[in-house]
Amino acid sequence: MNAQAQRYHDTGLELLAGARAHLAEDDLRQASEKAWGAAAQMVKAAAEDRGWSHNSHHELYAVINRLAGDIGDPQLRDLFATAGSLHANFYEGWMPREMVESSLGRVAEFVEKLDGQND
Repeated sequence: MNAQAQRYHDTGLELLAGARAHLAEDDLRQASEKAWGAAAQMVKAAAEDRGWSHNSHHELYAVINRLAGDIGDPQLRDLFATAGSLHANFYEGWMPREMVESSLGRVAEFVEKLDGQND
């Protein structure tokens, strides 16, 4: 993994920890945004490591779609879509705590899957 990819990867793990901390404090909007950030940073790490462009939301979704096909794990698409719903929740604040908590668990699964791709 190149140095920039490693920075994205490390930031993704830090943001996931932050999301969990905000959830524990019942700060659902910040938990949501940190979870989105964790997922996005992990996608950026995977893209950077492969030399793929990742400079917009559109490109992040294209990266995860391509990566899911390349490694044969279509669940990555759904897990990333969950992270996207958390990103929207940061702005709207419509998700109940139980949904944020469940979605955060799915983002953690997503992060673990991508973390395993970087071994």
